[in-house]
Amino acid sequence: MEKFDTHHGLVAPLDRSNVDTDAIIPKQFLRSIRRSGFGDNLFDEWRFLDRTEPGMAPRARRPNPEFVLNQPRYQGASILLCRDNFGCGSSREHAPWALQQYGFRVLLAPGFADIFLGNCYKTGLLPVVLPPQRMDALFQQAQGDTPLYLSVDLAAQTVSAPDGRDTFEISAQRKSSLLHGLDDIALTLQHLAEIEQFEARNSPGWPVPPG
Repeated sequence: MEKFDTHHGLVAPLDRSNVDTDAIIPKQFLRSIRRSGFGDNLFDEWRFLDRTEPGMAPRARRPNPEFVLNQPRYQGASILLCRDNFGCGSSREHAPWALQQYGFRVLLAPGFADIFLGNCYKTGLLPVVLPPQRMDALFQQAQGDTPLYLSVDLAAQTVSAPDGRDTFEISAQRKSSLLHGLDDIALTLQHLAEIEQFEARNSPGWPVPPG
């Protein structure tokens, strides 16, 4: 998992509440067992006017010019502004994979669905919860005439905008995992020596499987 320390990036505003994981990455693209290739179909039914199936290249599709991520001013955005309850619906891990593989590093919202929130941390995405009034102000700036850039400092737990700086909450364990780039498997492997000692000590007494 890629480490997260600080990030400075262009902001795109997705001004929709209750965005579920099927909207983030539709179900027909969940056929692959690999953890790659999902960014091309992020928000697929909103980004494109035609319907596709896995394997079709985005450049061969008809983009929806009205969708925010297709607008030239938001090209290259790496910070996504979201409304409340972002990531609701099914618990698919493919949703944060698609967001990250598209190019996003930070999501800001008044609130995230619980399982989606946990999956973001495991993927290396930083989900930041800010008060609704502050999110309203950031949406206004991002939709204004001047492109909005934000700086996010995980160690200091701050989001810096042209009009001020906000702090956000994150658990010590999740913060440490992001700062060091450690997913659940990497965290477990930190205790490999103790695991091997346990197995060596206990395996002689374990029952032998029948067969």
